[in-house]
Amino acid sequence: MAVFRCFKFLCLVAIFNEVVQTQATNANASLPVVIWHGMGDSCCNPLSMGSIKNMVEDLIPGVYVKSLMIGSNVLSDMMNGFLMNANDQVTDVCKQLAADPKLQGGYNSMGFSQGGQFLRAVAQRCPTPRMHNLISFGGQHQGVFGFPRCPGENSTICNYVRDLLNLGAYNDFVQSFLCQAEYWHDPLNEELYRNKSVFLADINQENVVNPAYKANLQKLNRLVLVKFGKDTMVDPKESEWFGFYKPGQSKVKYKLEESPLYTQDKLGLKAMNEAGKIKFLESPTDHLQFTDEFFKSNILQYLK
Repeated sequence: MAVFRCFKFLCLVAIFNEVVQTQATNANASLPVVIWHGMGDSCCNPLSMGSIKNMVEDLIPGVYVKSLMIGSNVLSDMMNGFLMNANDQVTDVCKQLAADPKLQGGYNSMGFSQGGQFLRAVAQRCPTPRMHNLISFGGQHQGVFGFPRCPGENSTICNYVRDLLNLGAYNDFVQSFLCQAEYWHDPLNEELYRNKSVFLADINQENVVNPAYKANLQKLNRLVLVKFGKDTMVDPKESEWFGFYKPGQSKVKYKLEESPLYTQDKLGLKAMNEAGKIKFLESPTDHLQFTDEFFKSNILQYLK
């Protein structure tokens, strides 16, 4: 009987130790990472998002990385980055995140180029599951006023996009499906932008302040904004830090702190910045051309 009690005690100790070890492992486990690619790219390009995904998995063993696909295959994913309404894309991603059991405990996110402002829209509109950190690589948070260089390998689609923007970025038909038009910001006609932009004007609280957008964005632990100092794609590159052209012209620029979005704290950015929750980083390179060392030294800490 004494031997049995001893065996039972040892079993209970073993089970207890296993539970404690499992809880400790879970507590120390890194949150999943969600990635959203930019214009002209796709979820799984081995030279871009595929490489980023592999690097994160190598640097954080065991981490779950979800590279978002908008559509049923890689080709449709790439095309939808041009020709699908940004609001519909955000809705699709919100559904993907809510349906993924591995994300229900929360996640960190990385948005590349337009994926940066799209993931910000996710943070503002879809607080469940919770986004903890948002890292925006070259995201155009105040929009763009130029299309100097189109990425990707499809010159035909790039020329088509340019033609549509020339037709009129704020044309109702163009606004209905061309996502680049939906974050087009014309400083020469701010009223037209505010009245016609179906995406950027909404998430930047240009017309109506949505209290939920402000409350949800402030749930982030960190908003990391990466600007590319030699960016030849984003015009103006200051948009990557929420800067833009002052109204009525296209030469003099303002900083985030000088914008009504900040001074009136429409989105909570002032409160976040004063609380140390916004990190401004700059890579001295062209658009998205950061090095592995830059990533390890500056970004990795926000994914662990």
